[in-house]
Amino acid sequence: MVRQELVARHLDEQIAGRFPVGQRLRVLDVGMGQGTQALRLARAGHSVTGLESDVQMLKVAREALATEPEGIRERVRLIEGDGRETGVHFLPGSFDVVLCHGVLMYVEEPDAMLAGLARMLAPGGLLSLLVRNADALAVRPGLAGDWAGALAAFDSDSYTNRLGLPVRADRLAALTRTLDGIAAPLHTWYGVRVFTDNVSNDADLPAADELARLLAAEDRAGRTDPYRHTAALLHLFGVRG
Repeated sequence: MVRQELVARHLDEQIAGRFPVGQRLRVLDVGMGQGTQALRLARAGHSVTGLESDVQMLKVAREALATEPEGIRERVRLIEGDGRETGVHFLPGSFDVVLCHGVLMYVEEPDAMLAGLARMLAPGGLLSLLVRNADALAVRPGLAGDWAGALAAFDSDSYTNRLGLPVRADRLAALTRTLDGIAAPLHTWYGVRVFTDNVSNDADLPAADELARLLAAEDRAGRTDPYRHTAALLHLFGVRG
């Protein structure tokens, strides 16, 4: 919940700062999962295409979409497909905003995929990336008292995620160079989950006033140096030249 709320705030802020108020944007959500951000943006009036390779996740997204009013359902298109093959499904420049959240960690060589995503953007379009922060991999095991895990993480860009899968993380400096190379240079970035990375996904939400303070603290830390550099996730925005 914390991740989705912070990402939504960042997206709304960047969209508001780049596009005219009221413009209906064409959005592509690559690896959309259960469709949280896709549905939220469709409710805001945008046309959203969701691309997802996991059949079960796609089923969950379709079920969620089915509960929405007809006007929102008409603005959403869901496609089974791989984010590394966007050129098969879409023409270059087809979208104003492209989301790729929690996907790069599963891609061995992400540069080609990122180049493909950038090609989907119209000039001035916004590329939103949410990645695991390789520069802070030692924080989670360290705060949990797993000293062997923390020591190993300092020299690694791989880790085991909450699903028990071996995946990879990305470094801010490397992604900045990649975005420059694909003509979608880094515009700004945020940290996500500075204080709450060790909280279980199954933990109950705190009371409303405490949750508001938690989100305010996370939001502030994700925008402030040096705290954002220690975040579990990085939320980067590139702009298509």
